[in-house]
Amino acid sequence: MKEIVLKLKADVRFPVDGSSIFPDILAGRTLREIKSLSLIVGNKKRRLGDIFKVSGKIADAPSDQAIQIEGDVRSFRELGKGMTSGLIRFKGDAGFNVGEEMTGGKIIVNGDAESWLGSSMKGGLIEVHGNAGNQVGASYRGRGKGISGGKIVIHGSAGYELGSWMEGGFIHVMGDIGQFAGVHMRGGEILIEGNSEGRLGADMTGGRVVLLGRTPNILPSFTFEDIRKRARAGDKRFEGKFYLFRGDLNEGGSGRLYVSAEENTHLKFYEELLE
Repeated sequence: MKEIVLKLKADVRFPVDGSSIFPDILAGRTLREIKSLSLIVGNKKRRLGDIFKVSGKIADAPSDQAIQIEGDVRSFRELGKGMTSGLIRFKGDAGFNVGEEMTGGKIIVNGDAESWLGSSMKGGLIEVHGNAGNQVGASYRGRGKGISGGKIVIHGSAGYELGSWMEGGFIHVMGDIGQFAGVHMRGGEILIEGNSEGRLGADMTGGRVVLLGRTPNILPSFTFEDIRKRARAGDKRFEGKFYLFRGDLNEGGSGRLYVSAEENTHLKFYEELLE
C-alpha cells in the first residue's frame, strides 16, 4: 500500500471542511494536483497545500492508498467522509464526523476523536486508540439513520448517545460511556466493557447491548426476562452471569440488554421475579 503524508504546517483555529481528504479523492492524482485541492477554512477557500506539507507516494486505486495525517486536526470536520476503501491514519487527535457515511476501508486514530465519529457509516472499520466524544455512530438530529454496517472500536471511553438510531454493525467501547447508549436503536450490536451512566437502550426496538460494567439502573420500560450464563456481541463471547432485559416496551420493542450480574448486585432484586 502506498502512503501520502499530510503534515499540518501550523495550528488551524477555524473549522475546516475536510470532506475531500480520503483515498477515493487522492488516489490517481499527482502531488501537485493534491496540493491544489480546495478546502473551506472558516468562510474562505484555501489550497490543501497551504494547510499541509504534502509528501509520499500515490496509488492508482483507492484500495491501495493510505493517508497519514499529522498534527492537531481537531478543528477539521468530515475527514474520511464517504470513503469506500483504503486507509486513513491519524498521528494524533481527530476532529468531528470522522468516517461519516463511509462504506469501506479503514480509519485508525492514534489519539482521541471528537463527536459524531462514524456517523451513519455503512461499512469499513474505525479504530480509536484514545477516547471518543458524543454520538458515536449516531444519526444527525431528525434524520433517524445511524450506523447500519461496519465496525467501530474505541479503546478508551465515549460520551452520550452512543449508537443513536443504530440499524446494524458493531460498536465496541473498552472504557466507560455516557447516558443513552443505544437510544432509538433498531439493530446491530453494542459492547461496553466499562461502566454506563444509565438509560441504556431508551426507545430501542431491536438490536443487542452487552454491558460488562456497572449501570445505575434499568429503565422501567424494560422487562426482566432471564438469567443467562453467557453473552455475545460481534465475535466476542463472555462467560458469566448476565441479566437479560427486553424492550423498550414504550416502543413495542424487542431489543435486548445483557447486563453483568456480578457488577450490578444492586439489580439482584430482579431475580425474585423468576421464583
